[in-house]
Amino acid sequence: MTRALSTPPVIASGLLGGSLQPPLPAAGGLLLRPWEEADVPAFLSGYQDDEIRRWHTRRPDTELRVREWFDAYRQDWSREKGGHWAITRDGSEVFGRIALRGWDFDDGLADAAYWVLPAARGAGVAARALSALTAWALEEVGFHRLELDHSTRNHASCRVATKSGYLLEGTKRSAAVHDDGRHDMHLHARVRGD
Repeated sequence: MTRALSTPPVIASGLLGGSLQPPLPAAGGLLLRPWEEADVPAFLSGYQDDEIRRWHTRRPDTELRVREWFDAYRQDWSREKGGHWAITRDGSEVFGRIALRGWDFDDGLADAAYWVLPAARGAGVAARALSALTAWALEEVGFHRLELDHSTRNHASCRVATKSGYLLEGTKRSAAVHDDGRHDMHLHARVRGD
């Protein structure tokens, strides 16, 4: 539903959905690119990893379900609701996932999310991918504010956020359900001009 605004939208409707989702280069030979059929096994393996499962309760359980997710990701892009990328080395080997979801073009807002596979952890992959996605969203597309949240117990995600310039703005008490119960969530944000 379109709301009546007294101000113009921050981002014009149709800016992204009418074009192909772009690949985004990141430092260290990383390339963020749309998910492909060949990525299904790597994506599914991510959600079989204990550390990823610890922080994500929504999980695909079959290759068919992953294909459905990839189709939903393409629809998100065309409907201007979000973008989902594979974090890869030069477009080939999949290291993880990064997304910008919940696009609000009226106010220029979106939410970032990410995970990396075990073999890519500890090498700065998530931070480099998040920095590249953030630069594209704020500088090229024109979003004004990007947010991300994570469990206060997820120290690795907190390090990625702060390393990528996302300021910790506060704690959302008992804001998310994980397999082991409710978690407080840290809220981080980047604003254009930070």
